[in-house]
Amino acid sequence: MLQLEAISLRMGDFHLSADLALAKGRRLGVLGPSGGGKSTLLSVIAGFLTPDAGQIRINSEVVTNVPVPQRPLSLLFQEGNLFPHLTVFQNVGLGLRPDLRFDSDQQGAIGDALEQVGLSGMDARLPGDLSGGQRSRVALARMLLRQKPLALLDEPFAALDPGLRSEMLALVDELCVKTGLTLVMVSHDLRDVEKLCTDLCLLEDGAISLYGPLEQILANPPAALKPWM
Repeated sequence: MLQLEAISLRMGDFHLSADLALAKGRRLGVLGPSGGGKSTLLSVIAGFLTPDAGQIRINSEVVTNVPVPQRPLSLLFQEGNLFPHLTVFQNVGLGLRPDLRFDSDQQGAIGDALEQVGLSGMDARLPGDLSGGQRSRVALARMLLRQKPLALLDEPFAALDPGLRSEMLALVDELCVKTGLTLVMVSHDLRDVEKLCTDLCLLEDGAISLYGPLEQILANPPAALKPWM
């Protein structure tokens, strides 16, 4: 599903280098210290940053120079990127049509996405009328509506309290099982990665120092992982 082949990117004194392959339906958790390159890695995969060398493949297609909107992926950030003047229905529908001119099929699809994340009946509310957890669900519904095979999550629930964060991770897990979604999630918390991911990547100083199936790594944790446990 996702292949990073000899990726190299220099930004001033920082150098990102990455090689990894993630199979369809797998979920990769990316851990690492602040400034280690986690968000930079996501930006390269998404297309916000273009590597100096190497190739990115999604579904075996080279997308290294493909513009962001044309890549077969969806993004979910901590802020959720909701527009305060748009209703829940409209914010979700942006995943389909930026002009908000939805036909009947699209309206039905938006309603289905809201139902999947437990927001039925909240179509007309504004983001300011929602709790933090509900706003996260709106952003998640928009991501699902786009029906892209790869999802990139940049600490999307970090601002939520532990209970809500666990609830959202469980919801994403359930939706991944239903849809077969492949996922890359940046996190600062190994516990969150354990709840959602099948694989683990430790990114330090722009380089991958640890990568593999999460279960195998946790069965015999290397010293590099100790600060996160």
